[in-house]
Amino acid sequence: MPKQDTSTPNYYTPRYWPTWLAILLLNIWSMLPWRLQTAVARILGRVLMTLARRRRHIVDVNLQLCFPEWDEATRKKKIKEVFFNNALGLVETSNAYRSSAKTLQDKVVIEGLDVLKAAQDQQRGVLLLGAHYSHLDMGGALTALACDPLAIYRPNNNPLMDKYIIDGRMTFMKGIIKRSDMRSIARALKKNEVVWYPPDQDYGRDHSVYAPFFGVNAATITATSRLVKFNQSPVVMLSCYRDEKSEKYHLTFKPAPEGFPSGDDTIDAELINKAIEDCIRLAPTQYMWTHRRFKTQPDGRAKLYK
Repeated sequence: MPKQDTSTPNYYTPRYWPTWLAILLLNIWSMLPWRLQTAVARILGRVLMTLARRRRHIVDVNLQLCFPEWDEATRKKKIKEVFFNNALGLVETSNAYRSSAKTLQDKVVIEGLDVLKAAQDQQRGVLLLGAHYSHLDMGGALTALACDPLAIYRPNNNPLMDKYIIDGRMTFMKGIIKRSDMRSIARALKKNEVVWYPPDQDYGRDHSVYAPFFGVNAATITATSRLVKFNQSPVVMLSCYRDEKSEKYHLTFKPAPEGFPSGDDTIDAELINKAIEDCIRLAPTQYMWTHRRFKTQPDGRAKLYK
């Protein structure tokens, strides 16, 4: 068997120059006043929506499926908002990596701390269930103001960008664990840690059941139920959205859905999906609709996105 290469990449080769440029531009962008940051995001959002036709199609399909009550004019407006929020999420990430705790405290309204504390008092770890919002890393930094969480993540394919993300998240997270490392997640809960875990993406058929998400059949991982069973860890739902008027983030800790865990993986998936859906509805276009949430179906890969 060939020996695995564990050496550190040389990040200064030409291969990584575009990534360095992107990081530099992000840092410069984050130094601008907030109003200018949002203005740049609006321009970039329009550019992305024009150039990223495939992603625009995915967003369009997702919104048609999940919000059938929106007419075409409303949906087109919402698509623009999705791309704006995704663009703004880039600079929000840089803001999260560069901001101090004191600065962040002035930008957030936190509710439900009693729910979080009651879960922590059980001394069985806490499974903090969140979702993939466009301001994902800012949400993580704000969560760190209330507790000392560990976060689950998927490594980036670009080693330099992966290092940038890990280093940035470690400025406010206690630690990070790879999504595939279920043993480490379970051990963290056993050690009474707060673990942020996102069960809102389509990871294929393995270890998944099918449950409604916005009324649409969606492959939903069963890991949430398995982790709870392992250590009887309490579950807390986490919602985060940015209020456009006040320009403040609202972070809320909510109890687990009534009846969870039920002992039935499918029922549990339905309960969790509905709880996440309720959080997303607080600010629908701040969710990452660019993901193919419904790509896996019982009869094979969905043709929804073709």
